Amino acid sequence: MDVLSDLLHRAHASDALVRQLIQRPPWSLTFADAPPLTLVATLGGHAFLGLGSGPPVRLAAGDIALIKVPGYTIADDPATAPQVVIRGGRKYPLTGTAEVSARAPRTYGDGAPGATTMLRGAYELHGVAAERLLAMLPPSAVVPAGPRTRAALDLLATEVGRDEPGQDAVLRRVLDLVLVLALRAWCAAAEAPPAWFRALDDAGVGEALRLLHAEPARRWTVAALAARAGLSRAAFAARFARLVGEPPLTYLTGWRMTLAADLLRDTEDSVAAVAKAVGYEDPFAFSVAFKRHRGASPSDWRRGRLTS
Repeated sequence: MDVLSDLLHRAHASDALVRQLIQRPPWSLTFADAPPLTLVATLGGHAFLGLGSGPPVRLAAGDIALIKVPGYTIADDPATAPQVVIRGGRKYPLTGTAEVSARAPRTYGDGAPGATTMLRGAYELHGVAAERLLAMLPPSAVVPAGPRTRAALDLLATEVGRDEPGQDAVLRRVLDLVLVLALRAWCAAAEAPPAWFRALDDAGVGEALRLLHAEPARRWTVAALAARAGLSRAAFAARFARLVGEPPLTYLTGWRMTLAADLLRDTEDSVAAVAKAVGYEDPFAFSVAFKRHRGASPSDWRRGRLTS
């Protein structure tokens, strides 16, 4: 499994809420308690995204914004005062404006001429794997319109207004497609993409990353990875460290600790069982490594996560 697919899978980035918003100027919506990751796409017209600090960002038709801050505003113009606050899944008018009403399944707004049409997908992410996924993004990442993302957005727009058997499953899968395409496009164009993303273009290092994510509990050695990558041990170690930013076994240990942290939170498995699941036969060695990475012993981490 490749790195991005593994992160998305383990962050449980699949249980998403999809809505279409059709707003006629002047309009302004404030999302006060957004989930960890939100995808906003402008299908027609334009919108301005404001995060509370810095200048608003204009979203043209076909643009996609990936947002990881809990509060933001979307409006037709930066000067438009907020009209509706959305908090806890409910809409609260601020200026005497009528509450945004539903006009079709999962579609809200009046649909009058001149309106801006947007799609919004909200992801409830999960665990330390989600933290690693979100760490690759700035507070908001804007992906300009492109032929691949536009085709996926058109499909999502077609499906969002339907109400047929299995519709929620269809919407989640199409939204996932849009998300992956947007993440790919942003990483490819970013000035400072995640190091592992650049490394995927290297045949040898990319293969090593795939192996580490496919079998994280295996007793990997640098020599074994180098052999699978078709490189000498020294050449592989140097290339991996240069492209990924850390040695291969350091990367592996960090990923194992991510997996262990989520296992401790999500299962009742013993510390010894969790240690074995991520490649440690000795629970003591695992506990030492875990505390070094997470700042708490496995047992203390579990207690803290369960009570937080």
